[in-house]
Amino acid sequence: MKLLNSTICALLVLGACQPPQDNAVNEAFEKNSKVIEAYVEGYQTENLNYDAWYADDVVILGTAFGAPDSVSLKEIKEQDKMFLADFDLELTTDLVLLPGVDVETKKADGSVRYYGDWKMIMSATDSTEERSVVVKVYESFDFNEEGKIVFQQSYGDMSAAYDYLVNGDAAEDDQEM
Repeated sequence: MKLLNSTICALLVLGACQPPQDNAVNEAFEKNSKVIEAYVEGYQTENLNYDAWYADDVVILGTAFGAPDSVSLKEIKEQDKMFLADFDLELTTDLVLLPGVDVETKKADGSVRYYGDWKMIMSATDSTEERSVVVKVYESFDFNEEGKIVFQQSYGDMSAAYDYLVNGDAAEDDQEM
């Protein structure tokens, strides 16, 4: 019995000597996830708050067909203005947010990744019916210490979806890409 009690006491002492766990990365991920939730909601409601989300020196990787290596925030604002004038967006799946990792260390770093299916809708006009398409999207976001996006990359065949909606056959609505 004394051996059991001594073992339990020794384990308690060893457990108490462990350094406190650093939760900073998890806290950064939670904080940064709220930015991405607002970002996604902003696109659905066409209420884009670039100043709240992006750092002045943000790098936005161009991933669309024929896109340049990177696109400035000014260019994104112009593209979004034209895009949202023609299309409505709706996230059709639950927003899945995942922690990202540092490329070098392979450890969580507070960055945020998300996956989701976006429905792009082109409203009906006098001469055309409403058209829509669902695009699977993956985006990753890196943040600075202030919680603003400093690097973003998006993957989803938006250029093909755009081409389909503008030039495609209305009889093939609700296509998935």
